[in-house]
Amino acid sequence: MRYRRLGHSGLFVSELCLGTMTFGGSEGMWGQIGQLQQDEADQLLRTALDAGINFIDTANIYADGKSEQILGQSLKNLGIAREDVVIATKVLGPMGKGPNARGASRGHIMDQVKASLSRLGTDHIDLYQIHGFDPATPMVETLEALDTLVRHGHVRYIGLSNWAAWQIMKAIGIAEARRLAPIVSLQAYYTLAGRDLEREVVPMLQSENVGLMVWSPLAGGFLSGKYDRDGKAADGRRANFDFPPLDKGRAYEAIEVMRGIAERHAATVAQVALAWLLHQPVVTSVIVGAKRIGQLTDNIGATDVLLSEDDLTALDLVSRLPAEYPGWMLERQGEYRAHMMTEGA
Repeated sequence: MRYRRLGHSGLFVSELCLGTMTFGGSEGMWGQIGQLQQDEADQLLRTALDAGINFIDTANIYADGKSEQILGQSLKNLGIAREDVVIATKVLGPMGKGPNARGASRGHIMDQVKASLSRLGTDHIDLYQIHGFDPATPMVETLEALDTLVRHGHVRYIGLSNWAAWQIMKAIGIAEARRLAPIVSLQAYYTLAGRDLEREVVPMLQSENVGLMVWSPLAGGFLSGKYDRDGKAADGRRANFDFPPLDKGRAYEAIEVMRGIAERHAATVAQVALAWLLHQPVVTSVIVGAKRIGQLTDNIGATDVLLSEDDLTALDLVSRLPAEYPGWMLERQGEYRAHMMTEGA
């Protein structure tokens, strides 16, 4: 297991992050995603820690708070020292019936950080993330609330999730102008079956040195190797929870290429999908969730898959985004200047 610096912070996290969305579900959407209870969660966490994973991601909304509660208890049950793990959680979604029990307002953030700390059984959260963009709350209100949490020691670092490039840049500008706690990371969807992030967000993250945590790296299980054009594994998770959306035709083409690469490396299709992400310079950590120990150990095995240049080229060609404006124009007009920087005037 390798460790990478999270954005421009001094915090180092494992290249794989244990996602806990499968913890605590019982019915509805969370039950479909996962129903792991305390004993099963303890085993999963032990497996992750033994493999060198020090980064764990959850959210207050996962299973209505049960995910945070189970994670906190697991750390106690396993006798894990607080300084040995990096805990990330999130805030935004509705946690009550009232109009103010949701969003990224100062009031909701302050209420929910206390609730998360209590459920996790800790005095601080290493990475506190805004789970999505709240159009009803002024951005400066959100950022000032997060800064307060950092100054009080309840939160060490702050991050965002599922924001557009322009929104992130605006937040970075406000934080810098007002000398607020900086944004160190973004949690976003990025896979071989969905490379939309590369249009605007990836260049921005690299420009501003913001770390990237990838959620759903197997496209909701679609890149697990269980699916193919003949309907194989039609009873998988996507049969009941078809998310995230993707172009399945293009994804099937990618899977066919991935199968060949997997055979050459004596790896699984899922491991190839994860290894491709680990080879992308913008990626800091890939979040892997599992319902079973076998799934997690297979995912962990991706850290040992070294893709060749030919592998990466083949995967890029089959999954590359179609050209769109202004991308193709920026590339065309900037080509000769880029050449001057690399080759000299």
